Amino acid sequence: MSRVGKMPIAVPAGVTVEIAENNKVTVKGPKGSLSRVLPAEMEIKQEGAELTVSRPNDLKRNRALHGLTRALLNNMVVGVSDGFQKVLEINGVGYRAAKEGKKLTLSLGYSHPVIMEDPEGVESVCETANKIVVKGIDKEKVGQYAAEIRSKRGPEPYKGKGIKYADEHIRRKVGKAGKK
Repeated sequence: MSRVGKMPIAVPAGVTVEIAENNKVTVKGPKGSLSRVLPAEMEIKQEGAELTVSRPNDLKRNRALHGLTRALLNNMVVGVSDGFQKVLEINGVGYRAAKEGKKLTLSLGYSHPVIMEDPEGVESVCETANKIVVKGIDKEKVGQYAAEIRSKRGPEPYKGKGIKYADEHIRRKVGKAGKK
């Protein structure tokens, strides 16, 4: 059986979960609300302050969906109660970020500044000129927007210049050797 799918999801105080027909789940909490249609084969039950996901049989598809459904539900509950965030660091001479309203302006060594608009439900904050924090309640949207920002100038292995996640380690390479 799925090890992830078996685990119950603890619903914290202040979070309400509504399960409609066809597994349309709406989770409301202090940070906002999320709704998503989960696979109809899975059976989602709420018992007190716990959610459990069970599968009808051991077909390969159902085994795969079991853990996925539980993980998606857990991310919704955590998102509306605590929220998610990704921290990005910018390394490089003259590389910096600035925030104006909903627009994020990145100076990344190109001939022009790169301007990005925050998507719905996601907020980016520039703590310093070379540190960006992407926050939101939907883990998928936060991760996608952080990946889009990073893709504008990914880190390179020789000097480490570019945008990287704060917890990411860049494998460095040695440059070409000089003449002897």
